[in-house]
Amino acid sequence: MNRRRRPQLLCLALGLLVLAGAPASPSGASVDAASVGTPTEGQLYHGVYPGGRSGWEDDITPADLAAYEEAAGAEAAWVYFSNNWFRSPAFPIRKATWIREQGAVPFIRLMLRTPNPPRQGHPYTLDRIIRGDFDAALTRWGRAAADFGDPLVVEYGTEVNGEWFGWNGRWNGGADGPARFRRAYRHIVRVMDDQGADNITWVFHVNGQGYPRTAWNRFENYYPGDAWVDWVGLSSYGALTPADRPGDWEDFRVALDRVVPRLAEMAPDKPVFVFEFGFTDHNPSGSAADFADAALDDLLAGRWPEIRGFSWWNETWPNDNNPAHDTDMRVQTVPGLAEVFQTHLTDPAILTDPLP
Repeated sequence: MNRRRRPQLLCLALGLLVLAGAPASPSGASVDAASVGTPTEGQLYHGVYPGGRSGWEDDITPADLAAYEEAAGAEAAWVYFSNNWFRSPAFPIRKATWIREQGAVPFIRLMLRTPNPPRQGHPYTLDRIIRGDFDAALTRWGRAAADFGDPLVVEYGTEVNGEWFGWNGRWNGGADGPARFRRAYRHIVRVMDDQGADNITWVFHVNGQGYPRTAWNRFENYYPGDAWVDWVGLSSYGALTPADRPGDWEDFRVALDRVVPRLAEMAPDKPVFVFEFGFTDHNPSGSAADFADAALDDLLAGRWPEIRGFSWWNETWPNDNNPAHDTDMRVQTVPGLAEVFQTHLTDPAILTDPLP
């Protein structure tokens, strides 16, 4: 796809952001000096995780983005990907640069994790973050982010109420885990902010359903506080594998009707986003096209006026050695998805450029 935007003009526009009344960050710098503008009610950012085949969400390419945008019929305001520290703790300058050159904002999942399943005593515990064990790496990351200059969206603690990630309370003291997460999140923001990285929009990202299902694991218990977070939002998936049964996934409307009011009550002054949603092909209990069509219908109808944007998770990955069992949520390959996206993304409420 030939992109209509000129990156240098986009960068200039993104730099002219609203500064008046910007809240002070914990270190005293303005947290909105060069961050991404927030849509008003009735407008929705269109973002995407555009590809990848490994399951680690860090193997995206410009070709992946082009294939998605061509199929969806619209450009993305942000491009999502993971920065996995088991590969490198360095700021992902190459990915951030090509995303910027494509006219989109890099949306980085800051993933302090190993390639192994989470366990007690794993290397990137919340206590070690709080203690400052990774401050040297975080300092370099923050300095590189500041040197990048243009707006970034960054999250630490992806789907924090899910036990599949090592920052969940299960692996950090159980009932004490949420308090430790709050301290670790604030510590990371403080270190980055001290490097002048005021071009970062900070995200608090929960899963639609919490695991383990205990009172202490409610996502509200993990919230670091309004002074440390710019955007809040959730993941809400349908079937993730062809083998998922109806009870394994939740209807998009049902999930958001339950979760969005809680997010709005938790952080009434913060915009809400659907950071991840998707549905795999080849699942007998539902259709990816039907799932996306119903979700986009509700989003564009303003069923949840707090929501300001969404990202489709446009990924494929193997689940075993049988290709027929692969997960595939790509708009360019799943029957019917391209038509659904092309129909909805022409709505004037959809924003494909970040707002100044």
